Amino acid sequence: MPDSAPFTVAIDGPAAAGKGTISRAVAARFGFAHLDTGLLYRAVGAKGGDPVTAAATLTPDDLSRPDLRSPEAAQAASRVAAIPEVRAALTAFQRDFARRAGGAVLDGRDIGTVICPEAEVKLYITASAAIRAERRWREDGQAQTLEDVLCDVQARDARDMGRTDAPLRAADDAVQIDTSAMTIAAAISAAIREVEKRL
Repeated sequence: MPDSAPFTVAIDGPAAAGKGTISRAVAARFGFAHLDTGLLYRAVGAKGGDPVTAAATLTPDDLSRPDLRSPEAAQAASRVAAIPEVRAALTAFQRDFARRAGGAVLDGRDIGTVICPEAEVKLYITASAAIRAERRWREDGQAQTLEDVLCDVQARDARDMGRTDAPLRAADDAVQIDTSAMTIAAAISAAIREVEKRL
């Protein structure tokens, strides 16, 4: 593949399935640019005010806020992501990023289905709700009870999968990787193998 050729890897999946870790590793392995599209929605939610205006005026500085990884930002992201006008405002940004020269990895919830349906590689990273809740609980320093985190994960899944506009689902031609019983290294290796097949 020429260095300048666009090559898009679309990675979707629910919260805490491991898609961010896998996406960063795939991008590093192949020298592709990486975009965590969830950060766009977190930044819109964190800006406050009218979400549509926030999405239309998003800047790179907004993506470097230190509070974007908080549970509160995650919940705000899920709420604003259900607004069709917010999604529309961020679509062009994501598509431009995806077709940049030299390759790109985008992870999110509608990359393979809506943002980049023509992506060269589509992966859907998943795991059981119980496993994902336990990961998130450990990641967040066990500030909440495991039961509360599981409730949050299930509520977010319901919101993401049930929204009218661009619901979370696997693209028909996506390769599914269930990380429930996999080590991080095994999951990353599986993803890298799928990219190598198509390069």
